[in-house]
Amino acid sequence: MIRDLRVSLTDRCNFRCFYCLPHGEPPIAPKEQMLSYEEIEYVCDIFVELGIEKIRLTGGEPMMRRDIETIIEKLARLKPRLHDLALTTNGYFLPDRAEGLKAAGLDRITISLDSLKRDVFRQMTGVDVLDRVLEGISSAKRAGLYPIKVNAVIVRGHNDNEVADFAAFAREHDVKMRFIEFMPLDSGHEWSRDDVVSGREIFQQIDERFPLIPLDVRRGSETSARYRFADNAPGEIGIIAPVTQPFCGACSRIRLTADGQIRTCLFSTVEHSLRDVVRNNASRVEIIEFIESVVMKKEPRHFINDPDFHPPSRTMSFIGG
Repeated sequence: MIRDLRVSLTDRCNFRCFYCLPHGEPPIAPKEQMLSYEEIEYVCDIFVELGIEKIRLTGGEPMMRRDIETIIEKLARLKPRLHDLALTTNGYFLPDRAEGLKAAGLDRITISLDSLKRDVFRQMTGVDVLDRVLEGISSAKRAGLYPIKVNAVIVRGHNDNEVADFAAFAREHDVKMRFIEFMPLDSGHEWSRDDVVSGREIFQQIDERFPLIPLDVRRGSETSARYRFADNAPGEIGIIAPVTQPFCGACSRIRLTADGQIRTCLFSTVEHSLRDVVRNNASRVEIIEFIESVVMKKEPRHFINDPDFHPPSRTMSFIGG
C-alpha cells in the first residue's frame, strides 16, 4: 500500500556532503523542467485522493526553493485527508524561518546532522556551519515542529566514533535521533561496502553506553527500528539499515522528483514522467490511470546486495530523500 509521497522541490543544495555531492555543483535541471507550485499542488491533490496520507518535502535543500512557505500553505489545505506534512532539511535556514514554516501549516521536520564535531562536520558536508545547524534545531523546537527527527548518515572512518555521542545528544535535547547506513547514492560513485557501519554495530555502540529497549510498536512500513532508553531518559533512537537489513517488503513510499519524474524506489534505474502527462493536458482521470500504472511497476526490492547492482544514474540530490 502506497501511503507516503516524497516530493523533491529542488535539486539545488548549499551543502556538498561527500556521500551525495562531493564534486561541486550538480548539473541543475533547467527551470522550465521544474514543476511549478501549482503543478505540485494539483498532482499532490490527486495523490491524496488515491490514498496518500503523508507528504514529505525534500531536495536538494528544499528551503532553497523560493517562497517554500507558499507550497506548504497550498498542501496544508489537503488536510484532514492528508494526515502528515513534513520537511527534510539540512537546517541552515531554520534559525530565520522555522516559525514561518509552522505558521504556513508544516507539521514536523527532519534535520540532517552528520557530526557534532566542527572539523568532521566541515569535512563531511563541505561547509563550516555546525553552530548554525544546531541553532536550527533549537529554532524548530521553539516553533513547535514536533516531533523533531535528526538524521545522521554513519560512515566508517568519518563519524562512526560519534554514535554514542549522538545518543547523548538525543537524550539532552529530547529529539528522535535516526542513524542511517551509508548507501550508494553519491555523485562520485565511490561508495564501498567497507564504509558501511551496520545497523547492528550502531545498536551495539549505543547499547553499551545507554542501554536500549525496543519500542513496543508495530514497525509496519516504518524505515527505522525504534528504541527508547532503558532509564526512561528523553529522546528516542531509530536505526535505518537498508543495506544490511532491507525492509523493502513493507515499503509504502513513492517519490516525485523536482522535474516531475515518478520514482518507484530510491534505487530505481527508470523514471516515469508525470510532468509530461500533466503538461500534455491529460484529464484528471488520465493522470490517475498513469499514476496507478506506474505504481504497479514498483520494484519488489532494491538490489544493493546483488553482484550486478548498478546505482541509479541520478544522485540523492536529484531523487529526494
